Amino acid sequence: MAQGSDTTLTAGIKSFAAGHGGAKAVIEYVGKRGARIVLVGQDGEWSDQFADSTSAAREACETAGVEVDNEWERELLEQMRPSNDLWRSMSRRSMAR
Repeated sequence: MAQGSDTTLTAGIKSFAAGHGGAKAVIEYVGKRGARIVLVGQDGEWSDQFADSTSAAREACETAGVEVDNEWERELLEQMRPSNDLWRSMSRRSMAR
């Protein structure tokens, strides 16, 4: 991450939570890339951001005041509302065998 990006990451998380009535996060380890933070707003909208590591992701969420779930809970999944753009992009993909 670039210098000052921890601040940018935290600000992005805070901004998403403020714009969606609060949020919860799930952090996923993605190898050398670091960690993916999936944010789910109270209104069902979701977004993701990347951090250098799972510890950096947890720290950014804690600083932003966003609760981190340890795994994908049923209630959190049911709350997510995929956008029409996401559905369209998924319909264009073909499955490889």
